[in-house]
Amino acid sequence: MALFKKNPPQDQPAPAPAPAPPAAAPSFSTILSDLDFYLFGEGKFWKCYEKLGAHPRQIGGVSGVNFIVWAPNAESVSVIGNFNGWNGAANPMHRHYPSGLWETFVPGIGPGEVYKYRVKSRLGTVDKADPFGRRAEIPPRTASIVEGENTYEWHDAEWMERRAADDTFWLHAPVSIYEVHLGSWRRDPSEPGRFLTCRELAEPLINYVRENGYTHIELLPLAEHPLTASWGYQVIGYYSFTSRYGIPDDFRYLIDRCHQSGIGVILDWVPAHFPKDDHGLRLFDGTALYEHADPRLGEHKDWGTLIFNYGRNEVRNYLISNALFWLDQYHIDGLRVDAVASMLYLDYSRAADEWLPNKYGGRENLEAIDFLKEMNLQTHTQYQGIMTIAEESTAWGGVTRPVYAEGLGFSMKWNMGWMNDTLSYFKKDPVYRRYHHNLLTFSLCYAFSENFVLPISHDEIVHGKGTVISSAPGDLWQKFAGARLLYCYMWTHPGKKLLFMGSDFGQWHEWDFNRSLDWDLMEHEDTHAGLLKCVADLNRLYTEEKALHELDFDGRGFEWIDCNNADESLFAYIRRAADPSDYLVIALNWTPVPRCRRFGVPEKVLYREIFNSDAPYYGGSRTGNGDVRADAIPAHGRSASIEILVPPLGMTVFRPIRGE
Repeated sequence: MALFKKNPPQDQPAPAPAPAPPAAAPSFSTILSDLDFYLFGEGKFWKCYEKLGAHPRQIGGVSGVNFIVWAPNAESVSVIGNFNGWNGAANPMHRHYPSGLWETFVPGIGPGEVYKYRVKSRLGTVDKADPFGRRAEIPPRTASIVEGENTYEWHDAEWMERRAADDTFWLHAPVSIYEVHLGSWRRDPSEPGRFLTCRELAEPLINYVRENGYTHIELLPLAEHPLTASWGYQVIGYYSFTSRYGIPDDFRYLIDRCHQSGIGVILDWVPAHFPKDDHGLRLFDGTALYEHADPRLGEHKDWGTLIFNYGRNEVRNYLISNALFWLDQYHIDGLRVDAVASMLYLDYSRAADEWLPNKYGGRENLEAIDFLKEMNLQTHTQYQGIMTIAEESTAWGGVTRPVYAEGLGFSMKWNMGWMNDTLSYFKKDPVYRRYHHNLLTFSLCYAFSENFVLPISHDEIVHGKGTVISSAPGDLWQKFAGARLLYCYMWTHPGKKLLFMGSDFGQWHEWDFNRSLDWDLMEHEDTHAGLLKCVADLNRLYTEEKALHELDFDGRGFEWIDCNNADESLFAYIRRAADPSDYLVIALNWTPVPRCRRFGVPEKVLYREIFNSDAPYYGGSRTGNGDVRADAIPAHGRSASIEILVPPLGMTVFRPIRGE
């Protein structure tokens, strides 16, 4: 092992006034082993975050902080901060050949110290935040903060053991996700401009999620990002929990309390691009280190961001290690991977002369594909029972197939086709829906080709698209009846569920990241509160009825009764559990006119209405059925049928009752 000492150059005087000099650093060896260097070069140092970055350490009885950063093309690197008056000559770093890692030990400092790396290169000298920093200053300040080692005392052992016991439990379990942006879910009413910390948000958020029957929370990105208006999707500090919402232990507390309450936590993760801010990853050592040098490979012009060089071992290592970091250090239950389509295609959102083909002449990004496969292999192998979910908007095959079966290895994928078709149909006046009947039937042609999540996310209620309730056609009653029906269709369609905050109670205004949701709307019992009650009961129905979740990804779980009645905009289908005798009969009416119709059913028994979206409890008009006995009258190719009243802009659900 190489030994090295802190010997600051004498030809660069410290600025005045200077702080008291730190204690002299003892001789010390690197904390990196030969195996660490080898694995880092191979791109397989999966827990490199345990050594790279800033870590408190004691050497020979002297306490301090060990710093390691990767900058292979830098001429020199030093650590600067309040502790040395931001003097780049005070704490130079030692270079390890050939890895390009730089390391030093600064005695006399500890957690809470603010620091950066001063990197001198052929382009000049620039001060950089730590790519492996665990904490950062609250923007617009940009320095990293030394974080102590994780000593949080977890109380979620039961949850973690249960999760690990069945690593594919989510396949057959109910998964209903409440998507949340922490900074705008709720603000401090006494100080509206202040973000509430995760510790302050924990109890009200968990109570809300439990009361309304969701199984999971999905959080928009919480890694450090300089621009709040990016919603967290332009990340600078991939290993830093954003200081906007407190310290790392505050986030751990939120997750811990979720797990104790039986709620899973999914985190949005953004390995597709990063911003160009000077203190970030861009040109980190004076060269295109993390990104591609050629803008045809390394830049997203639509977003003004840079693309990672997935073909570089150390960059792949940085990102995969980061995915493992959130699962390890914060007990996250899943990662929703943002903008996967932009990673898969070299010509994504590019003109013909703005991209370069792969070595075979194709448009597939082979390096990104290999990276995604490796990421999924490592996360699922090392952390049993977690989920990875792809936001992938194309028809790329095998996104949720295992890597050994030539798939990308994701657990699930957002069904963007279902979302676009459904919302397009929903926004049409009922009189015109007959001409667009296929928008609702088409999704069943491919519903089981992947493991799908049905998303109505934050992206659907911004940039002039309107919210669910504001874009619904008709008068006030029709808007809320239509919104209830939309969610009824979503919750009874095959696939897991995701709904963005505010959509469940009918927020009128598009989502604004800079203000709290309009919680005062809940005072309106027959409209907003009624819609939320409907969503809560749909979550309970979905959770309690195996027929609605057990075969979400299996064609045996769905069967059309009537998909051809376009003139009346009526749909009827069956959802089945793994036990085929456990099923539900479901009918939907997408017009504001009640329809009394006969539907074929599997057997001649009593059918009990167990859910009706037109119930007065939700603000409906009381059109219902109660118990209905099947007749030996053939319909829809079946020997038995029931005659029921399908409510206006409503859904009704029946369960067979045998022996009565």
